[in-house]
Amino acid sequence: MKRTARLYALVEELRAAAPRPLTVARLAARFEVGTRTVQRDLQTLMQAGVPVRSIPGRGGGWSIDPKTTLPPIHLTLDEASALTAALAAADASTPYAGAARTAAQKIVASMTGPASVAARELAARIVTLPTPGDSAIRTAVERSLADNLVLRLSYTDATGHESDRVVEPAGLLTADGRWYLIAWCRTRRAGRGFRLDRIAAATPTGEHANPHDLTTLLLGSAAADATPPTALASLGPPP
Repeated sequence: MKRTARLYALVEELRAAAPRPLTVARLAARFEVGTRTVQRDLQTLMQAGVPVRSIPGRGGGWSIDPKTTLPPIHLTLDEASALTAALAAADASTPYAGAARTAAQKIVASMTGPASVAARELAARIVTLPTPGDSAIRTAVERSLADNLVLRLSYTDATGHESDRVVEPAGLLTADGRWYLIAWCRTRRAGRGFRLDRIAAATPTGEHANPHDLTTLLLGSAAADATPPTALASLGPPP
């Protein structure tokens, strides 16, 4: 078994036994490799962000939290190709671009057969022209949205005017190849859209923001008729 396949199989073995831990010796016997190989594999999984952990003491071993991992997903050829193309198009200025790249790698690595071959061949034929983007700013925006935190911005508007803002994030809007943070601006006391490439600095304050409805903040703006992408619409909250 190749190492990539073994890493995924190792995760599934831990998932199947969870919450009961498995010893390194048992895992080594299961995959017919040495204990040092299993230890290296487990460390690799930890470094990749997989929620595996070592439980010391008698009756201990290695375990995984099944709530934070996904079971195997069987994709059709078309689905695998679509995901590969969509994730490959996420450039440095796109929110969650880093996660998109690692997700694409995991999807392709976990597939076998014709779907895997097709996805790899398609990935080799997709290129993107890099777009300048500040990863620190993008990370701050991502964190503020994920954790619902108040964000402090330094922003330059379309006229070149610079200002400092304190905002409560509501969501992201994409239009004409640009990304906007839609938020309640405490400075202007109104909903505002902030183009990500015009944000000079962004710092989460650690303060939890008040909840704001994205659709409400867009009312009266040029984006009032914006709707979730078809692929995401079914993932939203029930009406």
